[in-house]
Amino acid sequence: MASGSSFSGLRNSPGPDRSQDDISYVKEAFKVQYNWIALAGMGALALISGSALPLILAAGLELMYLAVVPRNWRFQRLVRSWKFAEQQQAREQQLSQMLRALPVDMQTRYINLAQVCGSIRNNFSQLSSTSQIFVQQMDQRLQGLLNGYTRLLNAAAEQRQYLKTADCEAIKTEIAALGKRINQDPPKVQEIDKKRIEILNKRVEKYQKIVENRQVVDAQCSAVEDVLQLVRDQSITMRDPQQVSDQLANLVRDVEQTEQTVQQVESIFNSLTPDMEGILEDVPSSSPGGSTQRTRIGS
Repeated sequence: MASGSSFSGLRNSPGPDRSQDDISYVKEAFKVQYNWIALAGMGALALISGSALPLILAAGLELMYLAVVPRNWRFQRLVRSWKFAEQQQAREQQLSQMLRALPVDMQTRYINLAQVCGSIRNNFSQLSSTSQIFVQQMDQRLQGLLNGYTRLLNAAAEQRQYLKTADCEAIKTEIAALGKRINQDPPKVQEIDKKRIEILNKRVEKYQKIVENRQVVDAQCSAVEDVLQLVRDQSITMRDPQQVSDQLANLVRDVEQTEQTVQQVESIFNSLTPDMEGILEDVPSSSPGGSTQRTRIGS
């Protein structure tokens, strides 16, 4: 499945990603626009004056700048905020691409849910200023749920496409046919048929896991829709945003658990080729000279 990479790097997190621990602050300080402007200015001054002194001075100042600024904690915090903003923008672009690629019926489901979230926000927007901190927290969780809902819809769409193209009954029929004739075939053909049966059984197993996973994803999407519709109905009279925020937090955890299940099933597809390679690597085949050689996938 192509969606194995869909979930990685797309989760909403409250702060910068852990990968930012590997940020090169010296490199980031060097890339600052004002630093380039200063270097260009000194270069132009050297060109106009015909002297190398501005270049030497610029080199010395640059070394001092790169030795001091990258160590400043304020600069490091600023760089981390830049990186986090870039990651957020990349996630939003990926989510937008997911939405555009969804079938029309799934896009309609997303639009309807987004409208429900908009109603919830509007109903709580008139609360007192002391409640706004909880309203902001609720808003973040609503957006996180919409993002998770998008990823689940994307997984459901890909699973739907897979189930359309895979014919499990045909695979089972082929397994039965191989089982009936296997004892009538020559020994070398029997070895190959045994490996084929093993491969086909693995395909059936993977198909069944996808069917089960599709049911889990569909149920979770429906649960998100039901809960948010309930929250919208409650928000008409309820004046406790903390209660809503806690309710949404539980739903967020449920969605994250479902996403983990989807990732586990998708990992099956990532290991498909190694599985088949391990099954077929010992199948003997006859070479033109009568000798026996081993066959591997991809050879």
